[in-house]
Amino acid sequence: MIPSGVQIFVALEPIDMRFSFDRLSGLAKEQVGYDARGGALFVFFGRRRDALKVLFFDGSGMCVFYKRLDRGTFRLPETTEAGARHVEVDDAALEALLDGIEIETASPSRRSRARVH
Repeated sequence: MIPSGVQIFVALEPIDMRFSFDRLSGLAKEQVGYDARGGALFVFFGRRRDALKVLFFDGSGMCVFYKRLDRGTFRLPETTEAGARHVEVDDAALEALLDGIEIETASPSRRSRARVH
């Protein structure tokens, strides 16, 4: 279960799935601009988009959640901002993403819209 209200950043550029804690923490700082120990979740995809890693700090250390699909690919959230390196999504969008449901960016008039940075 994903805690309500936590910031969730989805990187839009694929990574080498061999990257682990330190390298992913560096990417969080470089691409998102946040310290990985700040309480947010950082989602990274592999080049084929059949695997993803979620980096987070649980209060005592860094954790990596790794999921690889048996069939199909994960759908990246869409962005309208050219050159965006990541998108901020809500907890429901992350759960849908992990379940293999396509994420659609909400219209700007909705309160829980995906934020692009």
